[in-house]
Amino acid sequence: MAMTIHCDIVSAEEEIFSGLIEMLVATGGDGELGVSYGHAPLLTNLLPGPVRIVTQSGDEEVYYVSGGFLEVQPGVVSILADTAIRAHDVDEAAAEEARKEAEHALANQTGEFDYGRASAQLAEAAAQLATLRKMRNRAGRG
Repeated sequence: MAMTIHCDIVSAEEEIFSGLIEMLVATGGDGELGVSYGHAPLLTNLLPGPVRIVTQSGDEEVYYVSGGFLEVQPGVVSILADTAIRAHDVDEAAAEEARKEAEHALANQTGEFDYGRASAQLAEAAAQLATLRKMRNRAGRG
């Protein structure tokens, strides 16, 4: 039996996941990282994108986070995010439309243009689409 660690994934609105996991993979500020039982304490920022967990039963679940923080303490790993949703709940059509709108806004800048906001919207839409692709690729392997 694999060693497990307790995991909580929490958004500003609700707790998305709470349970025992064998492994968590996320993209932190310094790159992709994996957390499993016995990991050293850690606090890092998270980039928008997928968070993959392998539950105690061996099932794999994928979540989308808009950024936030990942904290590892002995026996527990926590993700605190502004937005966290199950990958299968991401609306692909809305994410694709948001990506197109942000690209259009960046290409056609006007006097009251907010570059930072458009860039952030583009990054979030691209991260949601990447999460969906990662989930599909993993499902295709089984």
